[in-house]
Amino acid sequence: MKLLLKNPDNALNARLNITKRVSPCLDSCWHYHPEYELIYISQSNGIRFVGDSVSQFFPGDLVLVGSNLPHLWRNDPSYYQDIDENDENKKVKTIIIKFTKDFIGEGTFNNPVFTGVDSLLDQSKFGISFGKTVAKSLHEELDRVVELPQTEQAIKLLDILYRLSLATDRVELSSSDMRQYTQENSQRIDLVLKYISDHHASDITLNDVASIACMTPNSFCRYFKRMTNKSFVQFLNEVRIRDAARLLAQEDLPISEVCDIVGYKSITNFNKQFKLIVGSTPKEYRLNNLNLFFSDKYAQVG
Repeated sequence: MKLLLKNPDNALNARLNITKRVSPCLDSCWHYHPEYELIYISQSNGIRFVGDSVSQFFPGDLVLVGSNLPHLWRNDPSYYQDIDENDENKKVKTIIIKFTKDFIGEGTFNNPVFTGVDSLLDQSKFGISFGKTVAKSLHEELDRVVELPQTEQAIKLLDILYRLSLATDRVELSSSDMRQYTQENSQRIDLVLKYISDHHASDITLNDVASIACMTPNSFCRYFKRMTNKSFVQFLNEVRIRDAARLLAQEDLPISEVCDIVGYKSITNFNKQFKLIVGSTPKEYRLNNLNLFFSDKYAQVG
């Protein structure tokens, strides 16, 4: 599996392409493309990789990915086990809007009236995640936009981008500009990312991943840092901790068991890494998620 430059022949001249997908699981390929991409997850969960960012995603996830920025949404392991295409609860439902900067005309966003949108598109080189309030307000429109005639799709996308440019509840994902303009040595990093994603709960060593990349450990460390902006150990910790956060939010398991499931042998190290990456202890994180759950449920009833 390799990092792909996605640009199929039948879409070479397409400035705007909107699709609604229902599938057993998400793509398992770390890729990039020259188009911008607005991705809305209406049903699915797992871990997403955008540039050097490793984060959880849940239903309602809304992200704008910039041109040539590598990204991958990877489902939780349960999606890949005993796939039942008739199980509606296990299906992945996404809306993907892929567009070029000139989707309504060359130089449109150079007009001063579109300064906000132009700034948003520039910021998207880091990947932008929007908050639940923003995503919820756009849910129905995103769900219907695929059914509109092409002209109306372009008008609606412009409206959506304008509203997103006004949103204050948004977060840059990648800490640095990770845009790719060449596929040189890309197969190596893709194999490594897939291996880490699939085996992070095991006792992965530097020698293991260096072997996957067919490199010496020292050469691999330099290569991995250049490609992800993080050390191998730092990246592995982030994948493990994001998976742990998912388990703490979704499952009623003892914290010590979650620690063991995601690959930590020491509860002390687990707590330390969790606080460093998430910003709270595992116990605090679980309590905060419970409070959010009951607040949302109460708001719906009210």
